[in-house]
Amino acid sequence: MSGSRLMRAIRVSEFGAPSVLKLCSDVTVPQPGLRQVLIRVQACGVNPVETYIRSGTYPRKPALPYTPGSDVAGVVETVGEGVSALKAGDRVFTTATESGGYAEYAVAADHCVHKLPDALDFTQGAAIGIPYFTAYRALVHKAHAKAGETVLVHGASGGVGVAACQLSRSLGFTVLGTAGTPEGMKVVLNNGAHLAFNHREEGYTDKIMEATEGRGIDVIVEMLANVNLSKDLQMLAHGGRVTIIGSRGPVEINPRDTMLKESSITGVALVYATPEEMKECAALLYAGMEAGWLNPVVGSKYPLDKAAQAHHDIIESPGAAGKMVLMI
Repeated sequence: MSGSRLMRAIRVSEFGAPSVLKLCSDVTVPQPGLRQVLIRVQACGVNPVETYIRSGTYPRKPALPYTPGSDVAGVVETVGEGVSALKAGDRVFTTATESGGYAEYAVAADHCVHKLPDALDFTQGAAIGIPYFTAYRALVHKAHAKAGETVLVHGASGGVGVAACQLSRSLGFTVLGTAGTPEGMKVVLNNGAHLAFNHREEGYTDKIMEATEGRGIDVIVEMLANVNLSKDLQMLAHGGRVTIIGSRGPVEINPRDTMLKESSITGVALVYATPEEMKECAALLYAGMEAGWLNPVVGSKYPLDKAAQAHHDIIESPGAAGKMVLMI
């Protein structure tokens, strides 16, 4: 019986610093229930939101103890009752898990499990979930971006940023991206951006405006609103939209900036996507995998026992270059 099997998993018993992420080797392997799938995890993506949840500062707090992680890639071990689209042995990735992804096995609802094409490895599979589904939600469902419009991905070299660049290019947008390091700028240019800018350089927003010949940006995908939102509002074209994907604190803006451009600011939270929206997004992303433009860039890789270091680095590192992944 697999119910009595044990596995290694990260457990959080109290909210706090990265050090609360503890590796345990005596965690019971979860069992799939109705419409659920048990996955043998090969890799799990690390997302900034997981650090906010762990610290206890996020509005949604899981019951303690818990295992973090939503974006796993691996092989289906067993399926629960009522699962027909997946079978043992299938290579898959997830957009959410029931039991947590920083573990050797994870249970996920079948509608959150998607087949992973052979062309993508497991580390790439672990870089799809939150990044690509969030980028699509921001661009299509929230900003209603249209082919021919100009999109600025403000913080384009991390997981969501790379996804937003690849999606934007495939959907016919003019794509501008920023990064904080020369390596990050290369990643941005190699993944769909027509132009890249260093957001650590003085006057980089002037260069962005020059690139649009003074017209401004139609849609901004914003990863660090507490630093950039005021600048974003000044860079928008008339009727421009800012979609906020990340923020680490408050920011002061002048509301008049929105009046002058009749612009809008919209928050993005994948947790509120409807099943229909997720299905639509999955269909487009699968087409992207088949066509080859959806090609996740994997950055730093950490073993499971270095999860605390990964949580430290994703917040403190000077600039991202691809998606951070735990190797299980």
